[in-house]
Amino acid sequence: MSETLFDLNQSAKFDLVALGEVMLRFDPGDTRIKRAHSFEVYEGGGEYNVARNMSAVFGLSSAVITAFADNALGELLKYLIQAAGVSSQYITWMPYDGIGKDVRNGLNFTERGFGMRGALGVSDRAHTAISQLTSDQMDLQALFEKDGVKWLHTGGIYASLSPVTQTCAVEVMRIAKANGAYISYDLNYRPSLWKSNGGLAKAREVNRALAQYVDVLIGNEEDFTASLGIEAEGYDANLQEIHTSTYHSIIQQAAEQFPNLKVIATTLRNVKSASINDWSALAWSKTQGLVSSIERPNLEILDRVGGGDSFASGLIYGLMQTQNIQTAVDYGAASGALAMTTPGDTSMASLAEIESLMKNATARVVR
Repeated sequence: MSETLFDLNQSAKFDLVALGEVMLRFDPGDTRIKRAHSFEVYEGGGEYNVARNMSAVFGLSSAVITAFADNALGELLKYLIQAAGVSSQYITWMPYDGIGKDVRNGLNFTERGFGMRGALGVSDRAHTAISQLTSDQMDLQALFEKDGVKWLHTGGIYASLSPVTQTCAVEVMRIAKANGAYISYDLNYRPSLWKSNGGLAKAREVNRALAQYVDVLIGNEEDFTASLGIEAEGYDANLQEIHTSTYHSIIQQAAEQFPNLKVIATTLRNVKSASINDWSALAWSKTQGLVSSIERPNLEILDRVGGGDSFASGLIYGLMQTQNIQTAVDYGAASGALAMTTPGDTSMASLAEIESLMKNATARVVR
């Protein structure tokens, strides 16, 4: 039996709660945004996607801390969240001014990409409700003290939205820690979001401050270098393929700089085209060392957006259920791989399909 990494609060109402923005994603399908006549609509958000996967894929109890403008789009988001089995109990509703000048709900137009044409995202998310929500508007005492939470997940997308979210992230993490919850944080560096919020220097300042509260830190090579200022030998952001030793160096430096971290995990993605990627992952823990997932070369991808979030949810599920870092990274890598075979930010896979893929199952017809 693996050494215990996490002493989870078994009496907690929620297995995992996510703190972050939930937007409507408009997907033009096989065409381009600039030529689209219709869109498929999903809900999604870097932090929320993990809570949704925990509920819809892994069968655990989850909730989201977020805020919406009180209008029909907000009601649609609430409907989609509830349909996925995620609790809407801790959604805060803000008065809508009729035109979205002061407060609004975020929209995200995303095309999937194909072959040599990469995925494209066009966000419309300024002045959203969650970017203005302060910690004293959240019922944190009821959530963490009364209901109880085993695990809080948040990340760099939420932290990049505004100075308010940066302050709020610290407060929510502090209260979560005080009430026995473990914290995972996906660095998820987005230059477009930090551009009007202090740029790269501010991103590093904020993320380094938040990392001190974190138990499980997740990101890719750009996330670690941009968000934390970790510079690894051999890293070049312009290279399509990054050597595994560079990832080892990044993880080692993160572990040295943040001794509070119990687990560090990163996806390894060699982008051959928008439709073909080599895909695997690494994870490290203080007690169990560095491990790697099954490697999946030439993985065919329908929609890569949200693959990292599905990796995070699988990793967290594996850690919560088994306390074994090798099993956890295999759950994460299989979960991320399957999520990228279907449209939308979140996974349509089942736990059985993920566990089958972990055993290196083929894509033969199941009937």
